[in-house]
Amino acid sequence: MPTAKPPPLAGAPAPAVAGKPGAPPAAPPGGTGRTLSTGTGFVVATGRALTNYHVIEGCRAVRLRTSAGNEMPARVLASDRQRDLALLEVPSEAGPPLTFRRNPNIRRGENVVTYGFPLAGLLSSGPTLTTGEISALAGLRDNQTQYQISAPVQPGNSGGPLLDMSGQVVGVIVSKLNAQRIAQQTGDIPQNVNFAVKGTEALDFLRRNRVEPRLDDGAQRSAAEVGEIAHPSVLFLRCLG
Repeated sequence: MPTAKPPPLAGAPAPAVAGKPGAPPAAPPGGTGRTLSTGTGFVVATGRALTNYHVIEGCRAVRLRTSAGNEMPARVLASDRQRDLALLEVPSEAGPPLTFRRNPNIRRGENVVTYGFPLAGLLSSGPTLTTGEISALAGLRDNQTQYQISAPVQPGNSGGPLLDMSGQVVGVIVSKLNAQRIAQQTGDIPQNVNFAVKGTEALDFLRRNRVEPRLDDGAQRSAAEVGEIAHPSVLFLRCLG
């Protein structure tokens, strides 16, 4: 599993990127070229979607699949390697925009939901929902642009939304801790140490690129209801070479 981009600080255990699994040698119908990797994205405004920079890095083309199963092209409009974010131009019928949380205050222990496409070709071809908590208000080596979360993350989840229990976006899934490397250093395998770019960082990136997402603070819902909110807006992405 490749390491996350940008590289971790010197001496830090590298997190593993959550969106670059191995892919089948042939591209599915409707693509252009070989599928190099897969990931997740989500609609943030009409004709605009958000994902991770490392999901689209090195792609000659990007294709998306909507919740209705339609294959469509996507085009990279802007990227931020440091934050590991990328803005995509997508067809207007790709899905309805998700809403970001208006209140930026996130507390340790808050319940969160992830929604995306882990391990494409091995697990379900449809999206997967996982639940967990905000474990820490900073990421690896005290990275203030990220949260540490306990919700399980696998290759293919990168770029997917991290949602609160109202169904509002509070982050963007980015990586998981490299458990194998940590085990080599400590003799113990860490459990559920994963990371997401903070929603405030994603909002700043979008606004700098003239995208103004909707903001709201809603009522508490069940995880199943949050998944139903996310479903029509979350996209399966293929990086083509």
